[in-house]
Amino acid sequence: MEIAELKGKIRDIKDFPTEGILFKDITTLLKDGPAFRYVIDAIASRYQKERVDLVVGIESRGFIFGGALAHQLKAGFVPVRKLGKLPGKTIEVEYELEYGRDALAVHEDAIKAGQRVLAVDDLLATGGTMAATLRLIRQLGGSVVGVAFMIELAFLRGRDKLKDESLHSLIVYD
Repeated sequence: MEIAELKGKIRDIKDFPTEGILFKDITTLLKDGPAFRYVIDAIASRYQKERVDLVVGIESRGFIFGGALAHQLKAGFVPVRKLGKLPGKTIEVEYELEYGRDALAVHEDAIKAGQRVLAVDDLLATGGTMAATLRLIRQLGGSVVGVAFMIELAFLRGRDKLKDESLHSLIVYD
């Protein structure tokens, strides 16, 4: 499958969630079994030799890709969530948004020191959410072996915040 064909399966929604935003709706790709399978296989093949112990997925669409990749890589799955969504003891990290602050949490026993971790989300925009997630992983002693996205909005320069990471984006919009 060609990247152009995958791009054709992603729907643009103007002014969502706010005016001036062009939202990349991936539900149209997810419902296409062969396309979704291609995305998971393509990302998994890049990390097959990394001996991944855990895949960390970021709420909420990162769960879709993270769970499937964990299965493909024979690894465990760890969710990173917004505050108050996890039932056990957590560690949290705050991070800057374009217009304010937000915070993410992970269970404090989710990652053991030295475990090899692949961090996954659906889309890389400004990079703040993933940078915060990487701080959580490292705070628990995890070793980041890669950072993967289905989509990268390169014009937002999120890659710059993650410049020291082994970063892979399958579909890039310049």
